[in-house]
Amino acid sequence: MAISQAVCNSFKKELLGGTHNFASGGNSFKLALYISTATLSAATTSFTTTGQASVSGQYASGGGALASQQTSVASGVAIVDFANRSFTGVTLTARGAMIYNDTASGDPAVCILDFGADKTATSGTFTVQFPSFTTAAAILRIS
Repeated sequence: MAISQAVCNSFKKELLGGTHNFASGGNSFKLALYISTATLSAATTSFTTTGQASVSGQYASGGGALASQQTSVASGVAIVDFANRSFTGVTLTARGAMIYNDTASGDPAVCILDFGADKTATSGTFTVQFPSFTTAAAILRIS
């Protein structure tokens, strides 16, 4: 079992079919946290509760909504950004996360994030900080 950082293969196909709308006011996306025993990779097709981090404080099953989504394109690279996501009052450990489309039927997976090691919050705040909104660093880049 492992978490492998990737843009999900099914997401790539779904983009061509119009399943996902990242424009401000488009679809709603969520971030769910997962423990080290979860199996998540490019082959992941939709949100799953298997291997999800334990419910605690503000963290509920299914994760939390992502806010302030925006898109841009520069130098032939399309990018997507979200505001950092914090869960307060939690005691949990997570090894990775999944961004998924909470609006589309079946909660299709967008991408898998591997934190590289277990990250823990004890009676505190767990924050997933997204990279800069640039063509070289954005959380989701298509070129």
